[in-house]
Amino acid sequence: MGSQNYYLLTMLPALGDPGAAPPLTPRELRRITAEADGPLVLVDTVLLADDLRLRDAVLAGEVDATTNDALRSPAVLGSDQLRGEAPLPAHLTGGETDTGNASARTGVDAVWEAYFRHAAATARQTGSEFLAAWVEWEVALRNALARERTKALELVAEDYLVAPDLAGDEEVSEAVIAWTSAANPLDGLRALDRWRWHWLVAHDAYFSFADDEVAAYAAKLSLLRRWERLEAEKSE
Repeated sequence: MGSQNYYLLTMLPALGDPGAAPPLTPRELRRITAEADGPLVLVDTVLLADDLRLRDAVLAGEVDATTNDALRSPAVLGSDQLRGEAPLPAHLTGGETDTGNASARTGVDAVWEAYFRHAAATARQTGSEFLAAWVEWEVALRNALARERTKALELVAEDYLVAPDLAGDEEVSEAVIAWTSAANPLDGLRALDRWRWHWLVAHDAYFSFADDEVAAYAAKLSLLRRWERLEAEKSE
């Protein structure tokens, strides 16, 4: 992408590796990006994914909505939306797809189907090569994990795949092996996020000062925030 973000990217604090403390919140990143006239639509699209993961955890009862600090400052959604007490934005309700037809998915999968299609559409509209590749990677990884889960439970995998037509061709088998080999679910999540980090480092358009580098920064910040939450859960 042609847009240059030298001032924005030099102003943002450096990000450490997974396990390092996030140097700012996603909301602070959004504010700084907006003030610098940066690619806020890309940043919002990337950060929204972590809001949705946190929403999934709340609705599944894995996170206490009354005490978790992360619920007080979601990046894009409102706290009431994270708790399922307010409707999600229209582009996450399943009515926005490549074909214009409502998604046949239900529940959580319907939201993710709508999200990935919205993100893919945003990548096309903005010309973001990073966002397009990130969607392909995340969809491929999510569906590979779904296949592993359904195989173990003797279910039909196709019933649990999300937007399979958006999946890319990059190999995700090593990430899946790391997940299945983990000693416990928490270690499995950390293993997946390490693979996600490796992917981001390889695709972050570093030192290009283009919009895609800002989007990759947002994705890395989301991973650091999620890693921080996982460590907090481990210590409880």
